[in-house]
Amino acid sequence: MEEILEIRDGCTTPDQLLKSLAFSRYLKMYKKAFIDDLKSRNGNQRQEAIQKINFIDPIGARDFLQILKTEEFQSDTELEQARALVRFLDGCFHHFRGTGYSRLVRLQNDVVSTKEETPKTVKNKITHKATYLSDLILETRRQLLDHVQLEQGVRRTPGLDAAPNVTAGEISGHYLNLPPDYVSLAYVPLTIAADIQTGIDYSTPSNKRAFPFYELDHNPFNDSTFTPEEWVSVPLRVGAFLIIVYIHKSRGCIEMEPGLLNLFPFAKVEDISENRHPDGVFIFGDPNAKDDDLGYYWDEKNQILVGLVPNRDELKYFGYAKKPVLTLHNVLAIRSGHIPMHCGCTRYIMRFDKTTNEPYIANMLIKADDMGRVQLENGKDNLHRPVFYGTETGAFACLDGFSDQAKLQMAGREVGYNQKTGTNARQIVPVTDGTEVARGDVLDVLLYMNNFNLIEKGASTIQADMTEEEAIEHFRLGERVASGSTKTHRGSKESSYWANPFPLLKDENGKVLHPDLYEKFIINEENLIEATRTLIERKEMKIGVAYSQLMAGVYSENSDEDITRCGYQHRNDVEQQGPIRLAEDLIDLIKSQAIAKRKRFNDNVDQVSITVALIGDSRTGKSETAEKMEGILNLQLV
Repeated sequence: MEEILEIRDGCTTPDQLLKSLAFSRYLKMYKKAFIDDLKSRNGNQRQEAIQKINFIDPIGARDFLQILKTEEFQSDTELEQARALVRFLDGCFHHFRGTGYSRLVRLQNDVVSTKEETPKTVKNKITHKATYLSDLILETRRQLLDHVQLEQGVRRTPGLDAAPNVTAGEISGHYLNLPPDYVSLAYVPLTIAADIQTGIDYSTPSNKRAFPFYELDHNPFNDSTFTPEEWVSVPLRVGAFLIIVYIHKSRGCIEMEPGLLNLFPFAKVEDISENRHPDGVFIFGDPNAKDDDLGYYWDEKNQILVGLVPNRDELKYFGYAKKPVLTLHNVLAIRSGHIPMHCGCTRYIMRFDKTTNEPYIANMLIKADDMGRVQLENGKDNLHRPVFYGTETGAFACLDGFSDQAKLQMAGREVGYNQKTGTNARQIVPVTDGTEVARGDVLDVLLYMNNFNLIEKGASTIQADMTEEEAIEHFRLGERVASGSTKTHRGSKESSYWANPFPLLKDENGKVLHPDLYEKFIINEENLIEATRTLIERKEMKIGVAYSQLMAGVYSENSDEDITRCGYQHRNDVEQQGPIRLAEDLIDLIKSQAIAKRKRFNDNVDQVSITVALIGDSRTGKSETAEKMEGILNLQLV
């Protein structure tokens, strides 16, 4: 807990900064880390370590305040002592920038109690505070270096940034309408606006998921052992649902905060202040939880869904924050009569050339990078149509499959995790906005992503003329070849019902894992099939399979002869070229659907939207295909 620095001081001068409680706290944290490291040293360095400890131990804020007040040092010895102190503090400065974790917090209850303050004005204020604090830290550092004559020659200011990891505008947690059994959660302030530092890579104790997040037969939350001061909370609007996330303020847990802030939309303040009951709460890093508390529980009495991840090193990975939040969304969606879809979904804005009348893609708007939901809605003609809604504004992107150009485009907006691990390095980067995610659009194309079957050169990588029964069987089987980001070995094939819409409803052997939820899902699925059947007959919708071939090069069942026969030079070539071939075929399909849709309007419109959902689990080619499409269409500057 001492490793997390929360800054609540309002400082405007270097003198005030050095006198602040936050500075003293961080100095204490840095000294402890430094001394602990020195004490661990043995052998020839032991004597030097003892001398260094004796120097560090008595250092306090007063030493640096005295340096700032000193106009001229009386002797070389006094100057050298001051320089040693400033060099030590400079190490503290770089530790703060690179290794520490800090939160600048400003209370903003006025956003609820008055009309003058809004989430937008709060966001502007906290951004200003973060920038001002960074500038003040840099100025304090410069003045200290200057006072001891270490600020000589070239000044190396550009490129330095001392902004906190997260600057948060908070309101009291009491504004949230929580059931009495969860009253301790109300003592945790709610983050309603944030400014996060991007370009940082966080190293977490784990970088893969190995344990399932399944339904529990008991409520994992214990109100009596919950200590509010040890938590931060973020209210998220995940699809149609209000889910409040509580993150423990300990290293390995708190690093999930900037990732979640970069991935999901904030809940609206109205959702909190207008007495809305949260649909779910998610607790990450509970130090009092047991191993069998990992999972979710439907609290029938209080009508709330509860998810929890215990504080264990093997669970301190962003996948254990993202996936459980989406699991709560999906459980709530199924209970509400909707179909959660593990997919990428894009809305294509189609226009028509005024001279040739040929369709062209004017824009690509991402509705979902990884997860969304479909609900059946009645149209003016009394037909039920599948309407798609997203969940995330960001993408939890595995860097293994992206080009250097795509990685460059992420720079400046990304929050990274475990880039030094070699495989499964991830970045969370914003890919769309909350308006597009919340907007409902009728599905025009629904395809299952097959990432392992090779397609011969010249043949189409899309089968979109299937009946709904044929296509649904592919969704139910849910086959893919794994990349190694989960417990499944890289290159091995696995099967997950409907590409695992969190939680997994059936295992590979067909065993039903969550009977009540599965029964409800089957009812929802039947309703979707019936609606889809009608739309296929009316030629309004296409359904089938898309072959990205993304993992076909590592799939053990594909021989070298198969790779060559299908037009690839070598196995590594498949991962880049396969999604390009699919992107080209997908463009053709989208254009043909645009022509057909426009005809239904008697050619009286200048623009139509074509919404395409690609169903698939991790590394099936959803994001990679979208990237290739942008490159082909030149919708991104290269």
